[in-house]
Amino acid sequence: MKKLYPSAAEALKGVVKDGQLLGVGGFGLCGIPEALIEALKDSGVKNLTCISNNAGVDGFGLGKLLETRQIKKMIASYVGENKEFERQYLAKELDLEFTPQGTLAERLRAGGAGIPAFFTKTGVGTLIAEGKEVREFDGETYIMERALVPDVSLVKAWRADTSGNLQFRFTARNFNPAVAMAGKICIVEVEEVVELGAMEPDHVHLPGIYVHRIVCNPNPEKRIEKRTITEKAGS
Repeated sequence: MKKLYPSAAEALKGVVKDGQLLGVGGFGLCGIPEALIEALKDSGVKNLTCISNNAGVDGFGLGKLLETRQIKKMIASYVGENKEFERQYLAKELDLEFTPQGTLAERLRAGGAGIPAFFTKTGVGTLIAEGKEVREFDGETYIMERALVPDVSLVKAWRADTSGNLQFRFTARNFNPAVAMAGKICIVEVEEVVELGAMEPDHVHLPGIYVHRIVCNPNPEKRIEKRTITEKAGS
């Protein structure tokens, strides 16, 4: 099966639709599929529910889709760097399923492993537990969390071979493997594509069986988040 596509737009063609559940890899702005997000914006699909650790920043990453109002709901663990996200959420224009980071990772991992749900102590006694099944095991209280299985997963890797075997680079691996494994269809953006057999087996971090489409973006922007501090008066 031919997995390599000439552009991000072509890789998304015939796959993304209104109202889908999308998984998007990355952590902050590290390891996000920049070209795929841009192509998703240009596609005009709307009413999306996006699973991602965070919602990008204003004007970059998933922040672009928030500006165009293509996202109706976020399932995320950190949303503190996007003013448009804040505005839409406080105005009740955007739904949020706030999920502890470890729980989010496990929900994706469970989705990829075919496990429909699991019990965790994280969130017991908090707003996170509202509406969820509660059970006791060995005298301890747990809440049930459902697995996440995106209709489409958008993933960033460093390198792929033509069969879809992936290699990630440093901390850009983050949520990407879990998102890739959980998705019904997985589309991957990479910086380099090599022929089958060119990658050392030990360098393959995710086998190509999880990957359906690949697009090469050799020069991503890789924007870096920077902390800004207000200087005290007179300093």
